[in-house]
Formats: sequence, C-alpha cells, structure tokens
Amino acid sequence: MIFMQKTLIILTPGFPADESDSNCLPAQQQFVVMLQENFPGLQIIIVTVQYPAFGKDYLWNHIRVISLNIQKGFYTRFAWIKIWNTLKKLKDENSISGLVIFWCSAHALPAFWLARTYHIPHYCWILGQDARKNNRVVKLIRPKPQELIAISDALQNEFYENHGVKAAHVIPVGVNKNSFGACTGGRFIDILGAGSLIPLKQYHLFVEIVKSLSSCFPDLKALLFGRGTEKEMLQKKIRQLHISHNLKLMDEISHDELVAVMHHGKIFLHPSAYEGFSSACLEALSAGAHVISFQRPMERDLPHWHTVNSTYEMYLMTLRLLQSDLLDHEEIIPYSMNSATKQIMALF
Repeated sequence: MIFMQKTLIILTPGFPADESDSNCLPAQQQFVVMLQENFPGLQIIIVTVQYPAFGKDYLWNHIRVISLNIQKGFYTRFAWIKIWNTLKKLKDENSISGLVIFWCSAHALPAFWLARTYHIPHYCWILGQDARKNNRVVKLIRPKPQELIAISDALQNEFYENHGVKAAHVIPVGVNKNSFGACTGGRFIDILGAGSLIPLKQYHLFVEIVKSLSSCFPDLKALLFGRGTEKEMLQKKIRQLHISHNLKLMDEISHDELVAVMHHGKIFLHPSAYEGFSSACLEALSAGAHVISFQRPMERDLPHWHTVNSTYEMYLMTLRLLQSDLLDHEEIIPYSMNSATKQIMALF
C-alpha cells in the first residue's frame, strides 16, 4: 500500500514572490507559516492567481507555490479553465484533504465548481471587499453558509445583507506574537498610521486630525507609513497646513520593521472607510498601542480598540487619550494566528 501525504491547497489572488516580500498580504503569510508549524505532517500547496507577475513554480519557506500569472480577464473562460486545470492536476497527483480559498472573488468560481464536482472539503474565507454588494461573482458561485468563513462579525453581517448568505463560521485572522522581537526605548510616537495611501483609506482625515491636535500639542509627533496614489496629495496637504514638524509621511517599510515601530506608538489611527478586519490594527494592539477606527469588526468590545462614528469623534478620542497621564499600554492579543489555523483545520 502506498501512503500519500495529506495535502491542503490554498487558492489566493496573490502571494509573496519570495521571503523578502514581507508587505504582500502579511496576515496571510503569517497564517501559512503558523499552519506549517502547527501541522508539520501536512503538505501545503499555494496556488496564486495574479501576483507575482511570473508564471512558474517556486518555493516560499519550503512551501510549494504555483504562480499562474493571470493578469487580466478573471471573467474569461481562459482564466477559469487555467485555474480549474491547475487544481484538477493537483487533485490527481495528491491526496487532497481540503481546499481553502482566500476571498470570495472571481478566482474562487472554478475552485468551488471543482471542489463540488470531486467532493473535496472546501471553505472560502471572506476577507474584505468581497463582502460588498458589487461583488457579482457571488451570484455565480451560489455559496452555501457552511462553505463560508468570515474574518469578522461585521463581514459576516455585510455578506448576509448584500448576498443573502450568512457564513456559518467566523474566524479572525489573528496575530503571531512569536514573530515579534523584543522592543525597548519607550513610546515617543504620539500618533501612528500605516497602510495603502489610496482614497478608501481616507488618510487625508489623518492629516486633518493631526493639524487640529497640533494647536493643543505643539510638539506632537506623528508618523504615517505607506505608499499609494495619494502620497503626493497628502504630502502637499501637510505642507499647506504647516505641520511638517508634527507629521512625517514615511516610505513603506518592511512588515517586521513596522511592527517594531508600533511598539513605540501611543495611538494607531486608522481612518479607513472600509475594512474586513485590519491586521495592522490587531498588530498595533499587540504592540501596546491604542487603536481608533471607524470600523467595528467584532460585536464584542476589544480592549484598547476605540470605535468612533465621525471625524470629529475621532479627533476627540485621540485628544482624550493623549491627555491621559495614565494611558495603559498593555499588549492586547484578542485573536491569535495559532488559534486561527487550528480552528480552520478543525473544519476539515
């Protein structure tokens, strides 16, 4: 009798090109690393559809990654056939114990078809904008509740409101505290922000709040890390508001470097208009910073995570926290990556 090692396939629109590509989906990277640590006898194969922009197999932390390099036409027959054929070949060559799909988007359609056809246990992790009403693929996929995992209570509810299907499972992505190094030096950054500098993230509000606070705190120190289409506009706005001495717009740094900086921050300000469950906010909490955001990911309160409803409320909350002489910087880890991997594998 020939023993075949159990294999888990993960289908994703993108994945790091190599181990140094730390800013490409850092939460998903940490999930795969923790999965590998917790289940050493499991063979993990990653199939990435769009990124990186080359079509070949490669190894990432000793894990096989198949890059399909489909840059355009997710709705074309060619794209779906290529995904189907890749997954079918993996099924024929391996003993598949399950399929995990990151995001319920166009790339997920052939994966659902194949898993249903060959009775492969499968789950799709709703991770963000795939819950929005304009996601037309959901009607084609017609997912069942038991096939879906939501990353947060908020996404579970939104997906249900927009598509009439309520994910049977809610599993936040969590934080891998073991990946953090020891940090010393105190909290000398009053306000910290990090993310893609795009309209959805609303970092112009970050700049405006810093301007408002600078009248109360002339020596306020704020740092905003990131890159994106709005960087030049934000830099111009900082100059126009004469707060260059208070707010520095920094280039994107590696994920590990950013986490190290978070240990020196008092407040992590996240004005995004939409989030599934921000891994950056979770990492800021775990580094001892307070988080302020418009989005409330979970129905239960999370310590040190302050949800507000307007820009003015965000300003007032930031002001109140900065004025506190007894601000608690306990490291908070409401969800761990270790738990997330075990919860998902328990479904199979």
